[in-house]
Amino acid sequence: MRIAEIKRKTNETDIEVKLNLDGKGNYSINTGIGFLDHMLSHLAVHGIFDLDLTCQGDLNVDPHHTVEDCALVIGEAFDTALSDRNGINRVGAEFVPMDEALAQVVVDFSGRPYSIVEIKWHNPEIGRIPTSLFQHFLESFAVKAKCNLHARILYGRDDHHQVEAVFKCLGRSLQKASRIDPRRADAIPSTKGILT
Repeated sequence: MRIAEIKRKTNETDIEVKLNLDGKGNYSINTGIGFLDHMLSHLAVHGIFDLDLTCQGDLNVDPHHTVEDCALVIGEAFDTALSDRNGINRVGAEFVPMDEALAQVVVDFSGRPYSIVEIKWHNPEIGRIPTSLFQHFLESFAVKAKCNLHARILYGRDDHHQVEAVFKCLGRSLQKASRIDPRRADAIPSTKGILT
């Protein structure tokens, strides 16, 4: 079973997450920020992961620590659940539309954290979250998941549609990259023989 349970407690957030890579898209998410809950539900549904997450954060300060730390914990859960990454496809790429917006996300579970995010926002905030934090979420996730993550909006006018397209696209890309390819058996998908 490719399951991870991660707990992270700091002076800023207290988070528990359970991730099942081979789930059915079931989720139970409570971060204290409704819009973040909405985006993470897309991640689970479109990635066909089971994701349970609770977070108590210092929202009296602002949403930054909650958004960042949720990304770190979910990324760590992916890294833990993937273990040595034997047999996985490793790379996943998708395009996802949301009305007038079109997102592209490419993920490589290479063991090398790196992210490029190209999104032109039209407003400073959406759903009580500064739009700049969505890029930070993706960057933080990539660091802990130990993956390359490239995300961009090719075009779009509505920020809600843009970020929703990105999270749906991320879920689908993660699903592709993390799936086991039976042709690989237990082989590491790398000419180096290791993904770290």
